[in-house]
Amino acid sequence: MATTIVKTAVGEFEGYFSDQTKSIGIFKGIPYAEPPEGERRFRPPVPKAPLKARYLAQQPGSPCWQPQGKNAFVWSLGDFPRSEDCLYLNIWTPGVSEAAWSDLPVMVWFHGGSHTQSWAHHPLFDGEKFARQGIVVVTVNYRLGPWGFLALPMLSAESPHQASGNYGLLDKILALHWVQQHIMAFGGDPNRVTVFGQSAGAQSICALMASPLAEGLFHQAIGQSASCLQGFEQDPNGYETGARLLAEIGGPKSVEALREVPNSVLLSAVEKSGWAARSRITIDGWVLPEPPLARFQSGLAISVPLLVGSLANEGLHLIPLRDDTDEKTFNDFLAHNFKSQPDVAANIKAAYQEEIKQGYPVARHAIETDRFMAFGMRHWAALNARSGAKSFVYFMQHVPPACRIYQPDSPQLSLPEGPRSAGAYHSGELAYVFDNQDLTGCGWEPDDRALAREVNALWAGFVKYGQPGSDDTLLWPPWSEAGEVMVLDCPLTLSVDVKGRKLAALAVGLGVSLDPSP
Repeated sequence: MATTIVKTAVGEFEGYFSDQTKSIGIFKGIPYAEPPEGERRFRPPVPKAPLKARYLAQQPGSPCWQPQGKNAFVWSLGDFPRSEDCLYLNIWTPGVSEAAWSDLPVMVWFHGGSHTQSWAHHPLFDGEKFARQGIVVVTVNYRLGPWGFLALPMLSAESPHQASGNYGLLDKILALHWVQQHIMAFGGDPNRVTVFGQSAGAQSICALMASPLAEGLFHQAIGQSASCLQGFEQDPNGYETGARLLAEIGGPKSVEALREVPNSVLLSAVEKSGWAARSRITIDGWVLPEPPLARFQSGLAISVPLLVGSLANEGLHLIPLRDDTDEKTFNDFLAHNFKSQPDVAANIKAAYQEEIKQGYPVARHAIETDRFMAFGMRHWAALNARSGAKSFVYFMQHVPPACRIYQPDSPQLSLPEGPRSAGAYHSGELAYVFDNQDLTGCGWEPDDRALAREVNALWAGFVKYGQPGSDDTLLWPPWSEAGEVMVLDCPLTLSVDVKGRKLAALAVGLGVSLDPSP
């Protein structure tokens, strides 16, 4: 392929065009920070020094250190190289073509994976389809696991901010600064930046909206299947889980010794200590001065147009199905998690009557799933709408084929009841959002491809105009005005009652209002 060169304040980058028409320029493996290893391990990222020679930006960087895996349902990652030298970003842009566009809107993608897995340059996140709609796409690697989120008193003590953990969030913030400073050279407008992410990536975006350090770095946001409005009730600063991990690696007494612990030892300690069982994001007093929910409730969160949503079967293989739940255990679960008034439990039971008929384990699983996903996303949208910013809410019902979406070379996944028996599973929307069904997954049918084109157009419309969609898609009104949810299915539909009774019952039980009115 023909190459293309972009000059920035930090050096020249040589990328390549996606095809012979030279319409989309691609730049992979651009370093935005110094390698966070050695003395830089467990510290905020350091901006990459200016390059002394032209940088060949045609190969992606390495995935950050993380576990490898082959048996994690659709999320199986397989074997791949890993490195602490992993802070790189990738760009797809029509802004360097022969008929170069300029002042283009920018999308910055933060991948999911529980803040412990995945990487930005996976084919699943290829940005070419968005770029062909006049958008500059940036995908970002950030530190994962303890490399990105380990919090300890000894690490806080050496920090000028008396803060530790959240290095993975600081990586994202630095990447957004890089975009502000250099994206114009790639045809992008730094004043039209939309951040978007899924699962842990969406949780990060929610947290960035609550962080004073991210002010002015983005102007719209898309969160897919995770919010940051809960999960900080226990060990908010991460010190307890950090101490357990420290004990597993022999309790090094200094940060110097901690920085010398081999990566494989750290990874083993994560599994043995259960470090990753809690939220990796912490309330550190700097990146996050207080829990994000408090920032949203007090009006201190960043207020921007927001598009959020979830899928119909998010909890499958993601939230444990507790088979030992009987009637008493179920009642105790309700009493522990929701207001104790008798009518609250009765209303929740009435809303989940169909699930109760299938068994108390099924009902508990459904409630836990809805509280974390559908309710969490609706609550995020409501709080944002009350700030005066438009919020758009979606719900995906369309059932994709269950495949190993991260292993394009061996995607087949055998399910006893067929490839579409997993429902609309967590991450099932990704190949639709990026419209990358030719690059990942398996068993796609015409309806899947048609829906992918529509979903991709909905996201692109939001990025370009603040209004999801195009002339070829169903008009999607703000949820804050009409209470309508866009149902992603074949065909697209609008509904005012997606899980309405269930989420209303949960809201009363949690003492939370989902009213989006300012």
